[in-house]
Amino acid sequence: MNFAPSPIPHTEAPHDCPRCPRLVAFRDDLRIEHPDWWNGPVNAFGDPDAWLAIVGLAPGKHGANRTGRPFTGDQSGPLLYNTLAKFGLASGTYEARPDDSLRLDGAIIINAVKCLPPQNKPTPEEIRACRPFLAGQAAALPKARVYIALGQIAHQSAVKILGGKLPKCRFAHLAEHRVPDGRILIDSYHCSRYNQNTGRLTAEMFEAVFARALELRPA
Repeated sequence: MNFAPSPIPHTEAPHDCPRCPRLVAFRDDLRIEHPDWWNGPVNAFGDPDAWLAIVGLAPGKHGANRTGRPFTGDQSGPLLYNTLAKFGLASGTYEARPDDSLRLDGAIIINAVKCLPPQNKPTPEEIRACRPFLAGQAAALPKARVYIALGQIAHQSAVKILGGKLPKCRFAHLAEHRVPDGRILIDSYHCSRYNQNTGRLTAEMFEAVFARALELRPA
């Protein structure tokens, strides 16, 4: 399988990142079980000159952990990438593989946690251990003035790396938070299969987040 290169390679975690013992053990087991999968920290994907940064939670087992590209290969991908295409932030065709023709224009995807956590639930210690990578990626994106956080964990990490204060920045779908340097964070429920299947997040709700982001796009 071909894997997508990072648009900001100097910010990425090493493929054998040792920071989180539980995640390392899980990764090692999957490398034995599925040796042709990516099975490592998942790189950012998108436009290095992006004005919009989308902060995800962590790779999905059969999605990004398998394919090596965020939101690629599981049910979360079609909703995200179709929405980006609808708002002119993606071109090409999403075919659920990292070597398809999909490209992002003005947007980039970065994760709060770069490695796959068991049951998709990173521990607080793992989230903290990975936060320097998220902070480094935000620092490498000086044109990114609008952020979208997909879910509460992504929200919390985004608030912290952007210089906000969590007590003043409470998570809610479509909530907006302006941090001291003027960057804006918009919250969204995560586009997970569970949220889609239960109706917690509809396509219309998700599109409203990106429509608002476009309204806030820097001139």
